[in-house]
Amino acid sequence: MVPSKVAKPTPAWTYTPAPMLSVAGNLDGGWDKRLAKGGVQPDVTIDLHGHTLSGAYARLDQALGQAVAADMRLMLLITGKARAPDSGRGAIRGAVSDWLASSRHAGSIAAVRNAHPRHGGEGALYIVLRRRR
Repeated sequence: MVPSKVAKPTPAWTYTPAPMLSVAGNLDGGWDKRLAKGGVQPDVTIDLHGHTLSGAYARLDQALGQAVAADMRLMLLITGKARAPDSGRGAIRGAVSDWLASSRHAGSIAAVRNAHPRHGGEGALYIVLRRRR
């Protein structure tokens, strides 16, 4: 008689960290240095705290549309820090990269970088918009 193999149970969820929000090669070294040092002043700040996922997406889409129309260059997006998967928090932060990639404004985004601690650190992102030509 051949012993049967018992399959390990799979967990109901798996934790995968949010991808690093970065578009490589679209900014010159000066931009990256200024962003890393916090030596920039955002043109607009959008705070998504207290929004549901659908409300946060609508707010982000509206803000991107207004920033692109006003030919702004730098947006500070405050999402809040990502939390452990079982805490039920951090859903907005986890969804932002997908939202930006699939946004109707994706072509207007030059880069997304983590914010400097004085602008929110792990709980915020810089969205660098392209100049209109």
